[in-house]
Amino acid sequence: MAQFAARTLYLLAAIVGRLPWPWLRRAANAMAGLLERRSTREVRVTETNLELAYPELLPGQRLQMRQAILRSTTLQVLETLRLWTRPRQENLSLIVEQHGAHLLDEAIAAGKGVIIAAPHYGNWELLNQWLASRTPLAILYAPPDSKVGEAFLNLVRADEDAARITQVRADGAGVRQLLRYAAGGGVVGILPDQQPKLGEGEFAPFFGKPALTMTLIGRLAARSGATVLMGYCERIDSRRSPRFALHLEAAPPEAADRDPAVSVAALNAAIERIARRDPTQYQWTYKRYSLRPPGSGEKNPYWPYCYRGRR
Repeated sequence: MAQFAARTLYLLAAIVGRLPWPWLRRAANAMAGLLERRSTREVRVTETNLELAYPELLPGQRLQMRQAILRSTTLQVLETLRLWTRPRQENLSLIVEQHGAHLLDEAIAAGKGVIIAAPHYGNWELLNQWLASRTPLAILYAPPDSKVGEAFLNLVRADEDAARITQVRADGAGVRQLLRYAAGGGVVGILPDQQPKLGEGEFAPFFGKPALTMTLIGRLAARSGATVLMGYCERIDSRRSPRFALHLEAAPPEAADRDPAVSVAALNAAIERIARRDPTQYQWTYKRYSLRPPGSGEKNPYWPYCYRGRR
């Protein structure tokens, strides 16, 4: 039943993905406007995040930024539906600039494993496809609560590169699998700005406020000797069809430090630097600060406004 439902969702995504790019952009703008009018959870989470990350801005400035973020976020969703259901070579033609690709080639040629830390910035699904076109790739993912959702992700991400993309669940067995993969010279992709559970990360500054951050990347790098690269596909034009610039950059050396506090501080600094390139392309609809440092006395800043309640 889950597989049937997943294939039905794929068919619907393929229909959306065949719409002309200008139509998708107009649809994204309309969706963003609807979210604003209904003051949805995404709107309220984004508003709260901007208050936390950009306290120096005037309310009107944060409003303009929030509206731009929602337009970019809805566009990213529709872009991804198209990327998931169109031929890979067609998708890769959207990448018109490449920066730092040699860093991946050099690390692979040296026989070292590679960890790609890919923040929720730009279009990370396009980055996955580009990486899979160059090398076999293992990607860590948090499975959705729904079996249908997980089946759908397995379907769209495997598509043409079933032999080149290995999807690894974010659990104990998956972490051990990633360690073996990286230690054996493989390439691993991880979204580093997903909030872990309490006890599975360290707090480090992110836009000036402590955020619980995964220690996985530092642990994998320290144990495997793998090279850590920051990776992202940044949208540089969307007037007619989106065009992207692919970036691979050396992560700060401290990201591989054996001290978890040092590692996550360096990782967050690198993610923040990328997010500040164009804040509208970062995923501000995510409750990044919901868990607070024990003993700090701080409360979840999203409660209750970003849940069912309102201020």
